[in-house]
Amino acid sequence: MSHPFFLRCLLPLLSASLLSSCPQNNPISGTSPDVLKLLYWQAPTILNPHLSTGFKDSEASRITLEPLASYNSEGELIPFLAAEIPTLENGGLSDDGFSVIWKLKPGIKWSDGKPFTAEDVVFTYEFISNPEVASTNAGLYEFIDRVEAIDDLTVEVIFRDVTPAWSLPFVGSEGLILPKHLFEDYSGANSREAPANLMAVGTGPYRVVEFKPGDIVIYEPNPFYRDVETLGFSTIELKGGGDATSAARAVLQTGEVDYADNLQVEPRVLEELEAGGKGIVLANFGPLSERIIINQTDPNEATEEGDRSSVEFPHPFLTDLQVREALDLAIDRDTIATQLYGTMGKPVANFLLLPQPYNSANTTYEFNLEKAAVLLDEAGWVDTNDNGIRDRDGVEMKIVFQTSVNPTRQKTQEIIKQSLTQLGIDVELKSIDPSILFSGEPGNTDTVARFYADLQMFTTGNASLHPETYMKTYTCDERSTRENNWSGQNFARYCNFEYDLLWDAATRELDPDLRQQLFIQMNDLLIDDVAVIPLVHRADSIGLSHQLIGIDLTPWDRNTWNISEWKKIGGSSGEDR
Repeated sequence: MSHPFFLRCLLPLLSASLLSSCPQNNPISGTSPDVLKLLYWQAPTILNPHLSTGFKDSEASRITLEPLASYNSEGELIPFLAAEIPTLENGGLSDDGFSVIWKLKPGIKWSDGKPFTAEDVVFTYEFISNPEVASTNAGLYEFIDRVEAIDDLTVEVIFRDVTPAWSLPFVGSEGLILPKHLFEDYSGANSREAPANLMAVGTGPYRVVEFKPGDIVIYEPNPFYRDVETLGFSTIELKGGGDATSAARAVLQTGEVDYADNLQVEPRVLEELEAGGKGIVLANFGPLSERIIINQTDPNEATEEGDRSSVEFPHPFLTDLQVREALDLAIDRDTIATQLYGTMGKPVANFLLLPQPYNSANTTYEFNLEKAAVLLDEAGWVDTNDNGIRDRDGVEMKIVFQTSVNPTRQKTQEIIKQSLTQLGIDVELKSIDPSILFSGEPGNTDTVARFYADLQMFTTGNASLHPETYMKTYTCDERSTRENNWSGQNFARYCNFEYDLLWDAATRELDPDLRQQLFIQMNDLLIDDVAVIPLVHRADSIGLSHQLIGIDLTPWDRNTWNISEWKKIGGSSGEDR
């Protein structure tokens, strides 16, 4: 335990040699130690993280795009494009909490050779905050009144009100800076048409040379990168597709790849694969948790425009607190965590897990089908026609439960379905390809944002030590609707004005103890109201070959955040490391 906010598994580690058994459409071949092979079974589909809901896309984007700064595993801000971290002492932070000044590193260039300036930071804010762009990160920047370029290397962020979380904007994976010269003609409703969404141009260590969405990304060293001579690889290949088990096998057993992301695989299987001796599994218990999202709207009723899951039509039974309480009691978290996650997961009752002082001690969970049945009876949901399904006023308790394609998630669905079926609830299980479910494409009705189901399950968590943006996902204004082009992150369309008041107060509270209590109250309200059902505190599990060194996991950024430091033993830049 290197920091009280999380459990950290330390790297660097050593791992096995690369074999090159690549798919037929894979342009990389050979066993060169200068080639880094990454395998993501959830394939990236866009390289602009401000237009996506998926970690897969921000992981791929993070290799070439950079923020001003990011938090390391010790909770310390590390500068990337910033020359220094703003403080009261260096004049970067204002005494009144209304502004912050960032000084930028001189001489930084984009990977196409154009200079990086403060105007790019100003533009990134304007891009994200433009409603027509429908950025998925817009909520992170709504505290800002304006962003001004004082000169080419100085930018000032002025907030609308007192803002203790001044390091939310432009920091971490949600703060990646975009090049103005490539996006300024695509900064409105046409934002998804920008060529740079696919052929990303960044200031980071590697640049994109090929991208086939849903398949593969090829990178080479960015010749304009400030420390290009220290980079470890002549080529990075990020391959997408397959499943979590095959990804684990490729790095742990066969040695075909150097790195496999998000190994959501049963512990018994991982142990067997790890015995192959080619690599090792690393787990980092950050802020991520698997949870069930409960639709507050009717996924079967359509508006005049044809939209389902609209705030115009409340859900016929999931808006009833007793029904939601019954669902919560029907979830066997202990079995799910023990059988499907092992040491990689812990049953959990809270929505907000980290930083640790924000983890509420006021909540509990319980698995009790008898209590659940009593609640449903009291709510008037009984089986009146003896078909095994509860009903009321002619409406039967039938639900569609969706998640991404993944063996662990499908087994979780089965465990939950078994309990709900015993209660007299008819459950249809739906599995969607993760490249579709987690895409930010507004026209696709199979995404987490459109939510054409009754329940959906996935993993997420706060990406910063400041949980403002994460907790904002359950505010009324954040509901995903046609009006915001389904970019809002409140997929459940939950709305509770008491919650909104708590959130608003927390965003302006400078006293750390009072802020902590406000966020805990918000968490407790969500849990008591069963607005969401947390399941398992999930470790971020990755597979690494024994050759790969330099990885340094942090819970506050994507795993590729320090890829400039990654090396392979035997690589041209790694012999002396």
